[in-house]
Amino acid sequence: MTPEIDPLDTLDDAVAAAAFRRLVRHLQHRHDAQNIDLMGLSGFCRNCLADWIRDAGFEGGKAHARAVIHGMPMDEWKATRQTPATDDQIAAMEASVAKNRKE
Repeated sequence: MTPEIDPLDTLDDAVAAAAFRRLVRHLQHRHDAQNIDLMGLSGFCRNCLADWIRDAGFEGGKAHARAVIHGMPMDEWKATRQTPATDDQIAAMEASVAKNRKE
């Protein structure tokens, strides 16, 4: 039996990198899309992207990776972009993140 090839693995690295940069720039522009809401809908957010670039080999620390993804230092992001999370947002995030766990 031949293993199935994941179509994502067939993307040229330059194409994948360009799409990733476009996604990050889109999220930097759409700061109205709160991380808590992204987590509640999709189970990932800007901070996850920062973790993922570190997992992929980014040599900077956590704060540097978050600044790259957010387009500014995390403290500035929180002060100027982040709104307090509601109980409903937290509950949605927790339910969504639970779906990320692999058995």
